[in-house]
Amino acid sequence: MKIKEILSILEEMAPLAYAEDFDNVGLLVGNQDWEATGILVCHDALESVIDEAIAKNCNLVVCFHPIIFSGLKKITAKNYVERSVIKAIKSDIAIYAVHTALDNHPDGVNKIFCDALGLTNTKILVPKQNSIRKLETYTIRENADIVRTALFEAGAGSIGNYDKCSFNSEGTFTYQGNENSNPVVGERGVLSIGDETKIEVVFEKHLESKILKALFKAHIYEEVAYEIYDLQNNYQKIGLGMIGELQVPMDESDFLNFVKEKMQCEGIRHSSFLDKPIKKVAVLGGSGSFAIKNAIQSGADAFLTADLKYHQFYEAENQLILADIGHFESERYTKNYIVDFLRKKILNFAPSLSAGRIVLSEENTNPVKYL
Repeated sequence: MKIKEILSILEEMAPLAYAEDFDNVGLLVGNQDWEATGILVCHDALESVIDEAIAKNCNLVVCFHPIIFSGLKKITAKNYVERSVIKAIKSDIAIYAVHTALDNHPDGVNKIFCDALGLTNTKILVPKQNSIRKLETYTIRENADIVRTALFEAGAGSIGNYDKCSFNSEGTFTYQGNENSNPVVGERGVLSIGDETKIEVVFEKHLESKILKALFKAHIYEEVAYEIYDLQNNYQKIGLGMIGELQVPMDESDFLNFVKEKMQCEGIRHSSFLDKPIKKVAVLGGSGSFAIKNAIQSGADAFLTADLKYHQFYEAENQLILADIGHFESERYTKNYIVDFLRKKILNFAPSLSAGRIVLSEENTNPVKYL
């Protein structure tokens, strides 16, 4: 099995189009045409992790955080990033990062976070912007059902909890083909007038090539007329953070102790208690201070995230509890999820790459230590 086949499965788990613009996701080091000997899944692709991959004969390291985040102008082994990259290149090891592509996925980092706490009725906290497009196309009535079905099967027409959504309107077409045309309706060189259906559907932007391929295959016309627009609507199905509910309300102190146990935290920094039970909980794995207002507006009783600064705790404004549980801790179970996903998908596709060749890294790459 070639690495590029594994990358396709990883993109199914975390489409690269879901990633934030500032991020650096995808294949960072290596050649996608290499044959895969094994996959090591880790949180951070540090030099010690590359050593682990070498020892376990894994030539693909799938990491959550990208080891290369900002541009490298030199690779001289002067820091931990450059040393990891050099060792990977020398050992023919590929490195692939998922990061915010999985952060934004509805089943990704924050759903994993919610599941660890047993939260129910979950929904996205900060819906992603500029991720929806709209397709408009036109065809004769006899072809409309075929085109719609093809677009739906390619992933178009999904809005919230509803699938197969479209808007259809009737109108009149006109066209006249030149001497090189081959019209399905009408004759070359003669003005044609008739009834036509306009079909409108929305879709996630990363599906565009797949949807256009389906459109062209299903459409009856020699020349397919279509238009694509970027929409300003927030997409409620993907985005950063989540909010959900505890099955039973908890006392504030009991709740934080519960979080400490479930997320294996060695310490939690938090804002003042408000003497009210915790029921509705917002979470955002990693650095989430930018979403404090979103958590408040959502009516959360507590917001769990990481990397909060001193003055940001004031932003709780006595409306909820802000809790910094640690960056690594808030993303703790992500690599387990990736391993489980790959084992289920790849073992059905390539039995030769046995379960033992998809390895969960044993390295603890959390750089923060506690007394």
